[in-house]
Amino acid sequence: MVAASRAVLSSPHAASPGAAMVRAAPSSVVPLPRTRVRSAVVSSSSPAAAVAASEPAGRILSAGSDGALWPKPAVLVAEKLSEAGLTVLRQFADVECAYGMSPAELLAKVAQFDALIVRSGTKVTREVLEASRGRLRVVGRAGVGIDNVDLQAATEHGCLVVNAPTANTVAAAEHGIALLASMARNVSQADAALKAGKWQRSKYVGVSLVGKTLAVMGFGKVGSEVARRAKGLGMHVIAHDPYAPADRARAIGAELVSFDDAITRADFISLHMPLTQATSKVFNDESFGKMKTGVRIINVARGGVIDEDALVRALDSGKVAQAALDVFTEEPPAKDSKLVLHENVTVTPHLGASTVEAQEGVAIEIAEAVVGALRGELAATAVNAPMVPAEVMSELAPYVSLAEKLGRLAVQLVAGDSGGIKGVKVVYTSARDPDDLDTRLLRAMVTKGIVEPVSSTFVNLVNADYTAKQRGLRIIEERVSHESPAAEAPLESIQVRLTHVQSKFAGAIIDGGAGDIVLEGRVKYGVPHLTVVGPYEVDVSLEGNLILCRQVDQPGMIGKVGKILGQRNVNISFMSVGRTFRGKQAIMAIGVDEEPDKDTLENIGKIPAIEEFVFLEL
Repeated sequence: MVAASRAVLSSPHAASPGAAMVRAAPSSVVPLPRTRVRSAVVSSSSPAAAVAASEPAGRILSAGSDGALWPKPAVLVAEKLSEAGLTVLRQFADVECAYGMSPAELLAKVAQFDALIVRSGTKVTREVLEASRGRLRVVGRAGVGIDNVDLQAATEHGCLVVNAPTANTVAAAEHGIALLASMARNVSQADAALKAGKWQRSKYVGVSLVGKTLAVMGFGKVGSEVARRAKGLGMHVIAHDPYAPADRARAIGAELVSFDDAITRADFISLHMPLTQATSKVFNDESFGKMKTGVRIINVARGGVIDEDALVRALDSGKVAQAALDVFTEEPPAKDSKLVLHENVTVTPHLGASTVEAQEGVAIEIAEAVVGALRGELAATAVNAPMVPAEVMSELAPYVSLAEKLGRLAVQLVAGDSGGIKGVKVVYTSARDPDDLDTRLLRAMVTKGIVEPVSSTFVNLVNADYTAKQRGLRIIEERVSHESPAAEAPLESIQVRLTHVQSKFAGAIIDGGAGDIVLEGRVKYGVPHLTVVGPYEVDVSLEGNLILCRQVDQPGMIGKVGKILGQRNVNISFMSVGRTFRGKQAIMAIGVDEEPDKDTLENIGKIPAIEEFVFLEL
């Protein structure tokens, strides 16, 4: 549920762009401008779904799988990426490599691109996302950490953030072990001394690793790989990670313990945690004070997790015997950094992922993730969107379209003087157990259908809940059991109910006056169909545009409306009539391929038996 208090609509014209409605008098026809709306990244497999509807002149067009031309997305690569990754990108998009840009240069360029790929050196701030003016759909982080990307701002702007968390796992773990061994045996210091002409065997006596306790702080992909290798060196491994499953730790031979237990028992501490508000400077004077005297620290994760001034004090006092660091709070660190220049510190310039194999693997992994996102696929490495498994995405595909179209139709029925939408109730009828029905994507698409036609906001799975909350749109979901255990389809129907609103089309209202606009649909033969409008049952394919007429149930109505449309060369794709009782009221739903002009709509409104009608865009 998304809870808030304000209404999503306020302007009479904003309530229904592209909709024209007549009750009886021809003079009441008010045609409103059509609204061009982009498709959500997650709602289509077409590459065009990922780019804005209006493209700059001169964009290169490519042919899609259906033979139609669509503009190639543009990708900006801001930091060095191997040729293997660039090759993947160039097969799908126009690629520009602009390495070493200043923040100002990035702000000036970003609005020209649909995707941006960075490493750790480029900060993707709120200002960058705002400067993209809504065009930037995907940010790819070539690596694991995403602390240089403003995830909140990206989510607000509907921008998917993906990373490459697996390709450099082994390289980072190997570098951690290399620093561990190098530090324990004073390799870098002895090397520097010997090259300076000094033979100091007694000065650089090291310590053995076998039998020592290593605390792995952060037991994710890299941390667990470090643990495996440390076990091979004969070390006893303990680990701290509040989210790590105990069975995975046991399988490796590691013991999961509390933070304080880990740092107080360890002879060596290897850091593999992300940089968050909770972990920023978590290794400080207080935590160093709890450690064994003579502890040794390795960091190949993020520099910001260590209070560097506190570490210098701990090194000077002997509390920390040695440190081996690949990352720093500020990169590159200052030339006169006391930490870097400390005799008991081994340093490398952020080389954790710097192997030939890892660089190529990361490049391919991030390129494939970015291309997949631009194609409309939700990448498994997305970090600011709920994960919807691929099999669920495939199964729900036609229902995704149905959910969006029901929302789009419903918002066009809202009257401008209704005070806006007070709330939305989405009812899913299914034979499945509620735990087996993932409705996050469907909820996002209902939100998309309601919000996009009346605003310039681009809505997708990434920002749907945030957008609804910001606009005061309260969405409640309900699941209704459908007694059909043999049903293979995930859903029998979806109902969208806008509560306590005035409608331009009274026939869509249940409970009269400021009641509820109710639309319901289902998927038939893979195609979304509208099956309920207010109290009326209909059966119309949700393709093209739609005219709804409420009329007196009498013979000849279909012919009269059809004749008017035919005379104006408006092709009818389907027609369906639903009624409450014979001879009373009925609703006629007419699918049309073209948008009727004002005169055509006025002529339909002049038919005496027609009480009201509305033209709706899909």
